[in-house]
Amino acid sequence: MKEKEGSETRRQEEEIGEEWAGEFEVDPSPREKLYINVAFPYPSGAMHVGHGRTYTVPDVIARFWRMRGKNVLFPMGFHVTGTPVIGISRRIAKRDEKTIRLYRDLYRVSSEELERFTDPMAIVRYFSGEYERVMRRLGLSIDWRRRFITVDPHYSRFITWQYLRLREKGRVVKGAHPVKYCPQCENPVGDHDLLEGEKAEILKFVLVMFEMDGALLPAATLRPETTYGVTNLWVNPEVAYVRARVDGAIMILSREAAEKLTYQDHRVEVIEELPPGSLLGRHVSHPLCGQVPVLPASFVDPGMGSGIVMSVPAHAPYDYAALRDLQRQGIHREIVPVTLIELEGYGRCPAEDAVERAGIRDQLDPRLDEVTQEVYSAEFASGRMLERYGGLRVKEARDQVATLMLERYGSIAMYEFDARQVICRCGGRVFVKILHDQWFLQYSDPLWKNAIYEELSGIALIPPDIRAEFERTIGWLKDWACTRRVGLGTKLPWDPSWIVEPLSDSTIYMAYYTIAHRIRRLPAEILTPEVFDYILLGIESPNLPEREALDQMRGDFLYWYPYDYRFSAKDLISNHLTFQLFHHNAILPAELQPRGIVVFGMGLLNGAKMSSSKGNVVLLEDAVDEFGPDTVRLFLVGSAEPWQDFDWRRELVSATRRQIERYHGMVSAACETDGGEVSDEWMDRWLESMLQRRIERATQALEQFQTRQALQEALHGIESDLRWYRRRTGAATGTSGGLRELASVWVRLLAPFVPFVTERLWREMGEKGLVCCARWPEKRKEKVDLRIEVAEELIIRTVGDIESILKLVRAPPRALTLYLAPAWKWDIFRRIASSGEPRAALGEVMRDQEMRKRGREAVDATKQIITHIHRLNPDLLRALLECGVDERAAFERAVPFIEREFGLEVRIEEADVEKHPKAAHALPFKPAILLL
Repeated sequence: MKEKEGSETRRQEEEIGEEWAGEFEVDPSPREKLYINVAFPYPSGAMHVGHGRTYTVPDVIARFWRMRGKNVLFPMGFHVTGTPVIGISRRIAKRDEKTIRLYRDLYRVSSEELERFTDPMAIVRYFSGEYERVMRRLGLSIDWRRRFITVDPHYSRFITWQYLRLREKGRVVKGAHPVKYCPQCENPVGDHDLLEGEKAEILKFVLVMFEMDGALLPAATLRPETTYGVTNLWVNPEVAYVRARVDGAIMILSREAAEKLTYQDHRVEVIEELPPGSLLGRHVSHPLCGQVPVLPASFVDPGMGSGIVMSVPAHAPYDYAALRDLQRQGIHREIVPVTLIELEGYGRCPAEDAVERAGIRDQLDPRLDEVTQEVYSAEFASGRMLERYGGLRVKEARDQVATLMLERYGSIAMYEFDARQVICRCGGRVFVKILHDQWFLQYSDPLWKNAIYEELSGIALIPPDIRAEFERTIGWLKDWACTRRVGLGTKLPWDPSWIVEPLSDSTIYMAYYTIAHRIRRLPAEILTPEVFDYILLGIESPNLPEREALDQMRGDFLYWYPYDYRFSAKDLISNHLTFQLFHHNAILPAELQPRGIVVFGMGLLNGAKMSSSKGNVVLLEDAVDEFGPDTVRLFLVGSAEPWQDFDWRRELVSATRRQIERYHGMVSAACETDGGEVSDEWMDRWLESMLQRRIERATQALEQFQTRQALQEALHGIESDLRWYRRRTGAATGTSGGLRELASVWVRLLAPFVPFVTERLWREMGEKGLVCCARWPEKRKEKVDLRIEVAEELIIRTVGDIESILKLVRAPPRALTLYLAPAWKWDIFRRIASSGEPRAALGEVMRDQEMRKRGREAVDATKQIITHIHRLNPDLLRALLECGVDERAAFERAVPFIEREFGLEVRIEEADVEKHPKAAHALPFKPAILLL
C-alpha cells in the first residue's frame, strides 16, 4: 500500500514539475527585479544533503519574492575547470580501489559508465546532468535556459575578455611567490583542489641556524625575537634525521624538510641518514643564546618546519610542557626558562602561567594548541621585550630580529603551512613551492585593498557579524597565482602556455548568467573582447557583429545587474567571496558592484562534518527518495538559520515528514468546513487577528533571510493557533469563510518551503493557476484586534500554569479559584514596564506616598513584577501597555472552557478582597491559582 502511495506521490510531483516548466524563465519586464545567485557546484560526484541546503535556501527566498511581485532571476551553472576531474579520471584509469569504491558504491555509478570516466569530460557530463535532474526533483525554481559549464567556448571567450581587462589595469603581474603546489599534478592548487587542509595558509618561517661540529641545525620559527631565550633544541627521538648539503652548506634536518626546501629555490643533496637518537645529548650554539643541549620531545613533527624545534620554555607552552616532563623524570633540572617579554596579566614566565592554569597534563595534551595560541596572541598584541633585549614591542622586535638573522647570522626563509597535512584531490601531498615566471593577481596592492574596504561598507552582509571576517581577509590577502600549466580551463590570452585556474575564472560569472541563454546562439569565434566591452561596459567599437543581438544582451545585463544577493558557504569568505569583490571593482563601474552576500554554515551528519571523500554523507537523491522533496526542503531550511550549522539526523527528518502530514490534514479539514452560523465570534476574531500576526512575522523573517524563524511563524505558529482554537471552541468549527481564508493563506505562506504539497492543496481547494504564482498574503490591519489577542494570551498562559500545578498535586481537586491582581500592582506594572531601566524604577515606585504606606508588601511586589516583566515577550509587553486587559472579563468569558477542560468549578476573585495567603501572589497578567 505504501509503495502504491509513494508511486502516486512521485507521479504527482513529476506532473507539478512539468507544470512549472517555463514559469521560472524570466526576462526583463516593467516589474522590479531581484537577482539572486548561488555558488555554482563542481559536478565531480553526487550531491549530498549539504548541497541540498545550499540550493534550497536561495530557492525559498526566490519563491518568496516572486510571490511578492518581483521579477526574480535564479540561474545555475557548473564549475568544471581545474584539475579535480582530471585527477579523478586518472585514478579511475589506474584502477585506484578507493576511488572506484567511492564512485561505484557511494555514488552508484554503473560499471559501464565508470569505464567512460577515464575521460574527464565524461565525469562532467554525467554529474552535471545528475545535478540538474536532482535539483529539478527538489523543486528548485531555476531558469535552466541560462545553464552553462566553465569550459564552454562562449564562457572561455568571456574569461579571455576579463583577463585582458585585468592586465590592462595592472591587476595581473608576473613574479615569484610561494604557492600551494602538487608535484603529482605538477600544478599550483587552490582550496577547491584539496581533500585535506582546505583552510591552510602559507606562513613565512625563519630558519635559525644552530652550529654543531661544522654542521648547521636549522630550527624553523615564527618568533625569531625569542632566540635570546632558547634553552635547548628539541628533536624527535624516534626520527632518523638526515645530513644534507643545502646550497653548499651542511645541514642536519628531517628528510621531509629536505624535500620541502627543494621546492623553495634551494639546491638540496641528501648525504646520509642519521640513526634515531644520534643527536640527543649533543650541544649546539648560536650567537644570540650561546651553547645549548639537544633534548628529546615527542611533540616534534618531522613534517612541520625543519623537524627541529628551538625551545623557549618561558614563552612557548609546548616547550615548557616538554621541559617539565623531563624534569619530572629527575633530569635536566639545571635548565631554567629565560624570560624575555613582559606581559600584563601573566607572571614572570607566561608559558608556565598558561600551562599550569589550564591544567595541561604533558606535552601530548591536545589542549596545548589552544594555550599556545592564547600566549602567542597576547604577547604579539601587547607584549614588550625586556630592556636588556631592546625594550621594543614584540611585533616590532619580531621584524627587526628576523632581518638581523637573515643579514648577519646566516638564516634563510622557509615557507610552511599552518596545518599538519595538505592533500591534493589526486591523493598526493601538497608542498609550498616558489613559482617563477608565474602570473599573479595583485591582491596585495594597498590601493586596490582600500577600494574594496570602501565598497564593503555599502554591501548588505547576512549575518552582519561576517563583516569582520571579510575585513580580515582583505587585509591579509597576498598575490594569488591565477594560472596553471595543466587542467581544464581558458588559456591565458597573452601567454597561452598557462591556463586560468579555477578560483580565478569564477569571480564575475554572475554577470555572464544575465546573457548566457542569448550568447550561445552566436558563434563563439565572433565573441571578441570588443563584443564583451559593449555588452558589459557599454563601450562602442566599429563593426560590431550581430548588433541587434548585442543590444538585447546589453539591455538584459543592465536590467539584472548588479546582482542583489549572492549565497555561498562561510568558508569561501577567505577566497572566492572576497576575490569576486576585487574583480567586480576592477572591471565593472561603481553602480554595478554587488549589493548583498548571504553565507551558509556547515552541514553535519549526526554531529560530524559531512565529507564525500570520507563517505560521511547522505546523498540528496536518496534523501528525496526516502522522505520526499518537501520533507528534505523543510528540514534543511527549518532546522537552523542559513548561517548556522545544521545537523542531518534521520529521526528528526522523519519527524519533519510527520509535520507535513499534519499540515496537509489540518488544511484539508479547514477547507471542508461546512459554513453555517458563527460558533464563537470571539475565537473567530482571535484566530483572524493571530493569522495577521503570523503573516507579518513570517514576512519580516523572510525579508531578513531567517528561514527557520519564518517557519516558526508560518507553520508551527499557525498550527498552534488552530489547535488552541479547536480546543477553546470544542470542535473544528468556526465561520466557513474564516477557516477557508486561513487555509488559503496557510498554503501560500508555506508555498516557498514545501512547493509540491502546497501545489496539490491549492488544486484541491479549487484555486486557479499555480500557487507559486499566487500573491503572497498581506497583513490585513482591519482584522488585527490587539485587545482580543492580549486577553486570549492571558487565558493560554493561565491554562498552562494550571496544568503545571495539577501535575504536582496528589489528591484530585474539586474547585479552582483564580485571584486577580489589584489595581495598585497594575500601577507598579505599568510604571516599570514603561521605564527604560526597570530595576531603577524600584526607587521611583517607593517614592510614591501610597506605595510607601504599603511598606514591605510593595517592595516585594515590585521585585516580583520586575522578574515577571523580564520573562514576558517584548511584543506582548508593548501590547499590554498599549491596550491593557480586562482580566475579569477575559476569565468570565473563559470559565465554561476552563471548567470543561479540567472538570472543576471555577471562581474568579479579586486578590485584595480575599484573605487567603495565595491571593497575595497574584500579579498583573498572572493570577494566583488555588486548587481545593
